[in-house]
This record gives sequence, C-alpha cells and structure tokens, in this order.
Amino acid sequence: MSDHEEDHHFENADSGAATTFPKQCSALRKNEHVMIKGRPCKIVEMSTSKTGKHGHAKVHMVAIDIFTGKKLEDICPSTHNMDVPIVKKREFLLMDIGGDGFLSLMDPESCESKDDLKMPEDSTLAQQIREAFEKDDGGINVTVFSACGEEAVMGFKNMPKDQ
Repeated sequence: MSDHEEDHHFENADSGAATTFPKQCSALRKNEHVMIKGRPCKIVEMSTSKTGKHGHAKVHMVAIDIFTGKKLEDICPSTHNMDVPIVKKREFLLMDIGGDGFLSLMDPESCESKDDLKMPEDSTLAQQIREAFEKDDGGINVTVFSACGEEAVMGFKNMPKDQ
C-alpha cells in the first residue's frame, strides 16, 4: 500500500440517520411538527390562500418552537416540501438535582444513567419539578423531548409510592 492509502483516520462515525424528512406543505396539519427557520416547531395555526393569478395556493403557518416556546411564522406554496423534524419523547426517572442545575436521570428500560440535561429554562416548570422532588412522595418521571440534536425536559409526573 502506498502512504496516501493508509492515511484514513476517522474520529467518529454517524449512523447516517436523518433528523428531518420532507413532507408536502398541503399535507401538514395542526399539532404536527415542522421546521421553521431551522427550528423544530409545533404547528398551532394554519390557513391556505386561494391560488393566485401567477402561482400556487399558499399555506400560512404559525408554530411554536418546541424548545424555546417562541412563536414563528412561515408561508410556503402548498405544493412545495417542508422539512418535518423527527421528535422523540422519552420518560426518565429523576434520581437527583445537582447544585449546578443538572439532572441525574435514569432510563427505566435500560437502567442507564443520564447526567447531561439541565433543569428546564421555564422557571415555573423548574420550580414545580424541584418542589415535587423535595416532597419525595414517590418517584418522579420527567418527560424529555429530543429533535435535531437538541433535547430538553418538557414536563414531569409524580409516580405513586409502592404500597
């Protein structure tokens, strides 16, 4: 082998799985997810205009960013494709809340720990989680959404103590 053929060194590998998939704009519906301005959003309002003199019917969408809660809008011809994010929703058992705001979580299926998520930015939700954890009425499951390489705690529920 020559020198240039042996120089292949890969630091990491990607599974090749896409974070989005295309969907025709006219097929999107309220409460579905869509990418607007590069952000994963949930559609809260949709309206379609009539076909104009020179073109396609247009779809006007109002959506909320699933991670920041910001309202975003987009107008797209109904025949064009838009990217739809692959959003995953998972439940984790809350083990501890660190002083730095990072949560210690456990996956109930694999029993693996997860320590890379911070308390939610929403101070009301963060306060509710902290209060429920301090009460210690049983376990607390936190709901984590992940999409497009981001993940965040979006909710929680108390689990009853075993009798």
